[in-house]
Amino acid sequence: MIELLIAAIVCVVLNLFLLFRIFRGPTAADRMCAADALDLVSALALVLYSLYTGRAIYLDIALVVALLGFVGTVFVARYLEGRL
Repeated sequence: MIELLIAAIVCVVLNLFLLFRIFRGPTAADRMCAADALDLVSALALVLYSLYTGRAIYLDIALVVALLGFVGTVFVARYLEGRL
C-alpha cells in the first residue's frame, strides 16, 4: 500500500506543475498540452484510487475521463488550427 501512497503524492506534484503551466503557458498550444496531461494524470489517480479501494467503478470513470479528455483535445486542436 505504500507504493500507492507514493504514486498518489507524485500525481499531486505533477498536477501542481501542470496547473502552473495551464495558467502561465506562453501559448494556447502549451496550455492545451498541459490540460491534456492533467487529464491523463487525473485518470491515473482514479485508477490508483480504484486499486486502493478495490472497486471497479472507478476504472470505468477513469476510462470516461480519459476519453473525454482526448475528444476535448482534438476539438481544441482543430479550433486552434482554424478548421472548426
